[in-house]
Amino acid sequence: GGRRINKKNKYHRSGRERRNGSTAWPARDRDNVLVVTRGHPFDRNAFFSAFESNGEIEWSHAEHPAAQLLFAPEAAARFDCFVLYDMPGINFRAGDAPTFFDPPEDYKRSLLALLDTGHPFVILHHACAAWPTWPEWSEIVGSHFLYQPGQSRGEPQPDSGYVLDVEHTVTPLAGHPITEGLEPFTLVDELYLAPVFEDSVTPLFVSDFDFVDANFSSADLAVRGQLNASDGWSHPPGSNLVGWVKSARNSPIVYLQFGDGPSTYSDPNYRRVLANAIRWACSDEAGEWARAN
Repeated sequence: GGRRINKKNKYHRSGRERRNGSTAWPARDRDNVLVVTRGHPFDRNAFFSAFESNGEIEWSHAEHPAAQLLFAPEAAARFDCFVLYDMPGINFRAGDAPTFFDPPEDYKRSLLALLDTGHPFVILHHACAAWPTWPEWSEIVGSHFLYQPGQSRGEPQPDSGYVLDVEHTVTPLAGHPITEGLEPFTLVDELYLAPVFEDSVTPLFVSDFDFVDANFSSADLAVRGQLNASDGWSHPPGSNLVGWVKSARNSPIVYLQFGDGPSTYSDPNYRRVLANAIRWACSDEAGEWARAN
């Protein structure tokens, strides 16, 4: 494909030029990032501090449903990248199974049009559970967390598993700008046992945790009021991939599974990975890679 041009910013440099240049960039040379949230609780101050500490970006925040207006290609054009920490499409009910709802048709059209234009996305943690009634979303992400038993890629699946506050070591895989210069690091974080579409992703990070159901709890039981329970629940062994890149239509996509709470948000390794992911996603190099894949 051709070179991705940032028409909004004539000073926009490629990712390779940025990695070899100064990190003390003038404001005009920062990537403009939209952070989208809503649908899952989180510590707002701690989470946003990870963006505030990143001198390479200017960032704004929007919540669903208002954020959906910014997915229109004309509105999105002012942003170099969207970072999604959202989980729309689910209504939780205390002590009972959640109800699911479809994304609005105009939002779906806007999102798919954005992917056609090559708009970059960095997708974080619980966003892999968003829009459970829209199968296309899990294909965009490369993973599918299910709060209730259902189907993934046309195959029946049990509800997914989760484990809170587990210590595990994340190992970066060589050969990608996002992992460049990183050594293995340890986090205390939440992990998921859920389908990962390994055939459609390029691996970046693996965990040393054992992704078998004995180490996880049932998401369905949790939303029904039984936290950290697994009675009667089973799940096939899962992938130890916890970060990857992929393309969706013409867009570069980064997904990072780690990133649940304040101890991770403040971790210098997490912040470096997040900054690397945004920098790469916004680069000409990523746009060219996505169009070629």
